[in-house]
Amino acid sequence: MTMTGSRTRSRRFRPSGSLIVMGLYLLFLMLPIYWLLNMSLKTNSEILGAFSLWPRNFTLENYETILTDPSWYMGYVNSIIYVVMNTVLSLAVALPAAYAFSRYSFMGDKHLFFWLLTNRMAPPAVFALPFFQLYSSIGLFDTHIAVALAHTLFNVPLAVWILEGFMRGVPKEIDETAYIDGYSFPTFFVKIFTPLIASGIGVAAFFSFMFSWVELLLSRTLTSVDAKPIAATMTRTVGASGVDWGVLAAAGVLTIVPGALVIYFVRNYIAKGFALGRV
Repeated sequence: MTMTGSRTRSRRFRPSGSLIVMGLYLLFLMLPIYWLLNMSLKTNSEILGAFSLWPRNFTLENYETILTDPSWYMGYVNSIIYVVMNTVLSLAVALPAAYAFSRYSFMGDKHLFFWLLTNRMAPPAVFALPFFQLYSSIGLFDTHIAVALAHTLFNVPLAVWILEGFMRGVPKEIDETAYIDGYSFPTFFVKIFTPLIASGIGVAAFFSFMFSWVELLLSRTLTSVDAKPIAATMTRTVGASGVDWGVLAAAGVLTIVPGALVIYFVRNYIAKGFALGRV
């Protein structure tokens, strides 16, 4: 009886193949992040010295350097400024455009919708030189709005595609009922329609934020000093003494934090978007 019970318990707690695969995947996923955090808490001599799984001489000097040196922390400030500007601009343009595609049929609407998506398919390198020459000639080079406007070229098509799917799922009878009740279009759109597609707005804002936050080529090409983002700063860390690996690792850890916070706050919206099959 005891042997039978122990066999049952062993079968019950035996890890399945899918659990083992998921554990290995999470280990593979978290290993680079752990190693980045590990490096950020070491000195350069320890990083370049003997192999160790954890810091032997624990230090926070790398983070102190980033938080006290304007050439480092201003990179984060610049990145946050143009990323927020880009997200607001992308949603402001995409919301009415997606509403038009979801509610009206007009000549060439399908072709126009496909053309919007083709802009998203092009690599940023294609537009780096035209944007550089255009912004240099009109005085927008090395400004936050320059990078924000450049990123809208890629984020607006994606946001329109996501929002159009959510809007198409809202019955048109709601629009007609609101008009019969005397609502103007701006009032209806803000007070009634927007809350119904809050999940879609959250998903579109997430993808717009993440693309603008991690994009390097355009943000590096269109800035030099005043609006230089943290991604560009991290690629220019080689000095006379070589690469400061500890500071670079600490900057990488701090760069992950904003994205992780955004994912945490919009995780329910993303999950709902996947559940509805619109992401």
